[in-house]
Amino acid sequence: MRPFALILTLFAAAAFAQLPEKKAQEGWIMLFDGQTTFGWQNEGGGKWHAEGGVLVGEPEGPDGWLRTTTPFADFVLTLEFRKGEAGNSGVFIRSARDGAPHETGYEFQIWDEHPEFPTGSMVNHAPAKRVKLAPGKWHTYEIRALADSFQVSINGRRVLDAKDPKAKFGFIGLQHKEGQRIEFRNIVLRPLGLSSIFDGRDLRGWSKVDTPRAKEPPVWSVKGGLLHVEKGPGQLETEATYDDFILQLDVRANSSGPGHHPNSGVFLRGDPKVFWSGYESQIRNEYKDDDPTQPVDFGTGGIYHHQPARKIVAKDNTFFTKTIAASGRHLAVWVNGHQVSDWEDPNPEGNNVRQKQAKLTPGTISLQAHDPTTNLDFRNLRIVRLPKR
Repeated sequence: MRPFALILTLFAAAAFAQLPEKKAQEGWIMLFDGQTTFGWQNEGGGKWHAEGGVLVGEPEGPDGWLRTTTPFADFVLTLEFRKGEAGNSGVFIRSARDGAPHETGYEFQIWDEHPEFPTGSMVNHAPAKRVKLAPGKWHTYEIRALADSFQVSINGRRVLDAKDPKAKFGFIGLQHKEGQRIEFRNIVLRPLGLSSIFDGRDLRGWSKVDTPRAKEPPVWSVKGGLLHVEKGPGQLETEATYDDFILQLDVRANSSGPGHHPNSGVFLRGDPKVFWSGYESQIRNEYKDDDPTQPVDFGTGGIYHHQPARKIVAKDNTFFTKTIAASGRHLAVWVNGHQVSDWEDPNPEGNNVRQKQAKLTPGTISLQAHDPTTNLDFRNLRIVRLPKR
């Protein structure tokens, strides 16, 4: 993991950190962008801030934790941390929004001097092999969580193999201890357990949904492992339905020239055979005034009609990887590993998103053919359903 962490750090001085292209294609996402606390929620009153590619927990303030706004189930999580001489912190996983995070989920220790559960341990569950870490230096921490199995490596050395069935799903968090300064950087995650929903050979498992108003109905085809679409409007939807999940896919918007930015989207929790229903994660790599932070029409990764992408990361004529996490009212999207949206539906529960209702029940996933100028390719579509707490 060392080379990966170092590469990510080199980008941290830029406007936002970036993942190496290969890592983004493998499904890694950044939980910390190197510059802001976007995608995080402070719980308990501790003081956190971002500076120079580092997420800092300051000594001031009471005990607490900084948690992701997106919950996860099975994953590999890697990060770097730096602590003081008697540093005491930890990494929480699968924790609930409310309650003590080490009780509702798990705490993985950062405290070398703990007599029973030193750094790398699953606190109150399984001790790790003891390691001595130099204070003031950066160290790598890797946690692999798959079902009820957990593995921890510190600086590339395996220190823990454990099993526990308590928690299957929840938030990731960083512990703040009053009087202790703790620093984290290069916080990245790869979801595990995803299964393909497109075999690269044909459209089995998918259904076309056309609209009578289409003068040029979309043409969906499969060639060379790519799902290709031209013309529109229309959509291609899954025969299976999903409510809470993580979806990853590669997309290429094929532009015919500087003024052409193909418009498409991925619809979530749609009603079967109903045209363009549910939530939409936009695909449109266009922005205003040469400023990627000013997306046109919500921009790639934006939640259409609800939250624009905070930055256009993708480019036309080049494959980009999109990660969509849907859990209850919460939707989050990453493009090439960079989080561009983070939205919680505040509306009353119902079945029609367009009527300002929060749709929480299972629905189809659809690929949009927007208009007669549509020209896109999709590949590597894979998904994992998320468990309930």
